[in-house]
Amino acid sequence: MLGQCGARAPGFAGLKLARRVHTASAHRLIPGSRSCLARISAIRKPAGMAAGLDGAISKINSLIAEANNGARNVATSAAPSGDATTSGRLPSLMEEMKTLCTQALQTAFPGVDVPVIVTQATNPKFGDYQCNNAMSLFSKLKGKEGAPKNPRSVGEAIAAAIPEHPAVASTSIAGPGFVNIVLREEYLAGRVNGMMQNGISSWAPPVQAGKVVVDFSSPNVAKEMHVGHLRSTILGDTLCKLLEFSGCEVVRLNHVGDWGTQFGMLIQHMAERPGGMGNGEEDISALQDLYKASKLRFDAEEDFKTRARAAVTKLQGGDKEMLAAWKLLCEISRREFDKIYQRLEVDINERGESFYNPMLEGVVKDLVDRGIAEDSDGAKVIHNKGISFPLMIQKSDGGYGYGTTDMAAITHRVQTEKADWIIYITDAGQADHFKLVFASARRAGILPASEDEAPRVSHVGFGLVLGDDGKRFRTRSSEVVRLVDLLDEAKNRVRKTISDRRAASGETISEEELEAAACAMGYGSVKYADLKNQRMTNYKFDFDDMLNLQGNTAVYLLYAHARIAGIIRKAGVDVAEVAKRGDIRVVDPKERLVALHLAQFPEAVATAIDELAPHRLTEYLYYLTDKFNSFYTDCKVVGTPEQDSRLLLCEATAVTMRQCFALLGLKPLYRI
Repeated sequence: MLGQCGARAPGFAGLKLARRVHTASAHRLIPGSRSCLARISAIRKPAGMAAGLDGAISKINSLIAEANNGARNVATSAAPSGDATTSGRLPSLMEEMKTLCTQALQTAFPGVDVPVIVTQATNPKFGDYQCNNAMSLFSKLKGKEGAPKNPRSVGEAIAAAIPEHPAVASTSIAGPGFVNIVLREEYLAGRVNGMMQNGISSWAPPVQAGKVVVDFSSPNVAKEMHVGHLRSTILGDTLCKLLEFSGCEVVRLNHVGDWGTQFGMLIQHMAERPGGMGNGEEDISALQDLYKASKLRFDAEEDFKTRARAAVTKLQGGDKEMLAAWKLLCEISRREFDKIYQRLEVDINERGESFYNPMLEGVVKDLVDRGIAEDSDGAKVIHNKGISFPLMIQKSDGGYGYGTTDMAAITHRVQTEKADWIIYITDAGQADHFKLVFASARRAGILPASEDEAPRVSHVGFGLVLGDDGKRFRTRSSEVVRLVDLLDEAKNRVRKTISDRRAASGETISEEELEAAACAMGYGSVKYADLKNQRMTNYKFDFDDMLNLQGNTAVYLLYAHARIAGIIRKAGVDVAEVAKRGDIRVVDPKERLVALHLAQFPEAVATAIDELAPHRLTEYLYYLTDKFNSFYTDCKVVGTPEQDSRLLLCEATAVTMRQCFALLGLKPLYRI
């Protein structure tokens, strides 16, 4: 069983676990920690250093664990009602630091109510975390009796008031009052050991939402999925995984474009061709060609336009033949969509526009009856304060549009699904539309007036995928690029690279192993190349860049994971057995960098969720890999006195990488 904290082996007898704070109220300790620290002092110089080493370290581990439990209790009692720490979950390092710094602010400046500002340190040379309240607090206190003379004095007061805590080794002041906090190596080791014992799910951050509806992907029936759908699909799947990991009940919805006037046009065109509607033998490419042909006829032939409009009326009126034809189109499209989702391993539940069709009349009537919607030249619209254009919920000819469907959808998601949070993932060009829908829903009382109250709504916009010319990614014939073609190309390139490398080295690889590796690396590279970008930016789609063995790519990360697996295989030991007889001990500075970064995993997940920004997790994963590679370069693992501890650090890194892969939709490889 892994202990709560590993001890620094060299010079442990001089270890000072009680950092003193030199203020008028010095030696304030977390309840229960004074006795722990006193007993630690009593074993600092055990008789027979070599003989007593293991026993002394074990004793320190148990006492630090006891102090940790005391710290946990303090954090729980200080946390606001409903905070996740009340559930017994160990707070993240960031939460621990915020709790300590909040207590320091309250002690140093009683009666001054300011939110604590804690970040990861900008310069690791000075600390691991920093409290940045000094300058703003100085401005607030300036001119008052007894106010500090400068921001640095504020920082010094905050640092002096930080309570004793097993995590904190030292504090220092930088510049105009930035309070730098250095964490103990033993505490970092204990964090990682705890994760190895309890599983990485014990590091899942809390989310203030029980049930979340995520609306993503949303292709159109009778049209192929293209590169634009890649972003919504991949971003949506990753955000769902992040929320699910953090304990939310997630409803994954595919708001497919499966209803509207275009279907009457397409069905009429297909019905008039030789063979009529057929039996569903067409694939989606054929449907897309038929759709283009029907649009040309609709624009050029008045007689066809009349017949197409009549077909729309029959379809919306529930005509059996028209509905059967429409269902056939949906089934053909659904088959093709599912093939893409299976390749990408994306789970999603179809709930298209047609699902809400029976609700539209009632939604409009309710909004009109309550005076929310008003007449505008025969149309029904909703005006919202501060927005110059209205939301149309019924056309002048009595038809419905996107505004009607979206109002029905948000009503259903709030009132029937009982969602605490609804997230829409579309291109940035739809931001104004959703701003209008959300405002209209607030005016109608579907959503609360305050954006901070549940149920919350968020629009997650994203930028364009560009080609080499810096313009929207298209084929040479100016057609949008089919998503299936991109995936095929990525897989085939990886397949060739692996085959060539194996041939050059004289190694063989089975067809099954080759296919699995090509899919994992090819599809994973396409996903990762998208996710690593800040979602609102446009990015250039470049196969050479995304399949590069160096730099921030999926290929580089997957190779790094396979390398760690190789290290453990080379050691020829069972890591689980190693864990039973020892813990991670953080001694070398490179070990410390890895342990600290591992312990910050909960913060990376929390930030990605808070900002609805998966690139925060890709950044974390890339830097973790970089830090591990630096550690492995400088710190030999196999065949050293530190082998057990370093193998466990390798495994902890691999476990964390695999969790990142799972959240990003990548498949780990154990050998390449």
